[in-house]
Amino acid sequence: MRTVAVLAYDGMSPFHLSVPCLVLGERRGGSKQYDVLVCAEQPGSMRTNAGFGITVDHGLEVMDRADVVVLPSWEPGLEASDVLLDAIRRAHGRGATVVGLCVGAFLVAESGIAEGREVVTHWRWADQLQARHPSLKVRADVLWSDLGDLITSAGTAASLDCCLHLVRTHHGVEEAEKVARDIVVAPHRSGSQAQYIPVPVPPDPSDDVIEKAMVWARARLDQPVSLDEWAAAVALSRRTFTRQFRARTGSSGQAWLLRQRLDRARLLLETTDLPVERIAGESGFGSSDALRHHFHTVLGTTPVRHRQEFYSSTSRM
Repeated sequence: MRTVAVLAYDGMSPFHLSVPCLVLGERRGGSKQYDVLVCAEQPGSMRTNAGFGITVDHGLEVMDRADVVVLPSWEPGLEASDVLLDAIRRAHGRGATVVGLCVGAFLVAESGIAEGREVVTHWRWADQLQARHPSLKVRADVLWSDLGDLITSAGTAASLDCCLHLVRTHHGVEEAEKVARDIVVAPHRSGSQAQYIPVPVPPDPSDDVIEKAMVWARARLDQPVSLDEWAAAVALSRRTFTRQFRARTGSSGQAWLLRQRLDRARLLLETTDLPVERIAGESGFGSSDALRHHFHTVLGTTPVRHRQEFYSSTSRM
């Protein structure tokens, strides 16, 4: 069980504090995957910006033994103490994964652990963060970024996506889908998806042709799907479909479809005894060579290693 230290501070948003606690800290199916400890520089009673108070039992010393340190938010105008910044640096220096959610990226930047690297934050605060830390590559065009030792995300709902990404990385697709189902959110939004898509959602869900196209494609992941066939399934021209899909999702249709196929393959590797060649066919890759290529390119691993790490004999289909 990994230990997760989640930072709280006086006046913070209770929603941002609750996200890692909800996704990582709840007991599901009789077991817990993480030991989540909320900590503060000065433990005890503190205010939230929602008009009620909370009590935090742990000090920053829990960061010294945590496997993951989550900085769920921060006040961009608030100066972090040397004590807090040193605790973040020590945790990162000994190998803990540091996660900066939303404007928690400001703390990541102040600590210096992201010097010269990429960080993601809420689009509203990106320019300010970039101005303060010109050596960083600040991104406001994606939901989250995973550099291995450092993970940062955009705000609010993207924090949920980022925490689900942690579950998926540590425990596999099946476990992440269980958590997503339990908290009633989409099981996976790629980190490369745009933060803000300036396209109005149709007032009648039945008018959302791109959602219909997604449903149509998910039902055919074991089959070749050409762009022309996909567009025709929702009565659009290829050009119109391509434009509307990118406007609606922030990515191309083929990139989205590849992620769906990879998630199908990962789930089958985790929950079945099917041979890799069969899984390649069931997920639409056609051959085990193609499956291995995309696993290596996108996930940095192989189907066999993924199965060895996440296979669960208790959940075989």
